Amino acid sequence: MNAFLIVIPIILIRYGLLNVINKEALKRASFFAPLVGREKVAFWVYQITTAFILLYLLLLKIKTDSVWFYVGLIIYSLGLILYAVSIVNYAKPKMNGINLNGLYQVSRNPMYVAYFIYFLGCVFLTRSWVLLVLLISFQISAHWIILSEERWCIRKFGEEYIKYMNKVRRYI
Repeated sequence: MNAFLIVIPIILIRYGLLNVINKEALKRASFFAPLVGREKVAFWVYQITTAFILLYLLLLKIKTDSVWFYVGLIIYSLGLILYAVSIVNYAKPKMNGINLNGLYQVSRNPMYVAYFIYFLGCVFLTRSWVLLVLLISFQISAHWIILSEERWCIRKFGEEYIKYMNKVRRYI
């Protein structure tokens, strides 16, 4: 089976589910916080590795001939479930726009965590070392994107976000 088929659910979750729940949240999800210094490089690494991961999956096959398939399927499914739940939580912020409900009570970045778990499942399903290297680059760059988002959240939400930061871990 072509591995690109495993990308379809995450696209449907991001653009379908988010659009159904809250069209405004879809616009918010495409917003990137202002970047400074190395964050600008990280942004491009993030964008390029995302594109390469998705395009590379076009070339890969899912390998079902070992236990790694089942490990990958479990990790992949967990990533999809976490992503769907984080999207639902993201689509329902407080009136001022801050997200504090659902998975946001456990992680300040549940969508990034879900992306990582999902793509890690793809690595196991395809058993691709190239995909693993792309995932590591993606994840390192995501850390820098998260730093810019948190700086933006502190400016936008002030003390409320600082209290939230002190209470809830980043996990990326």
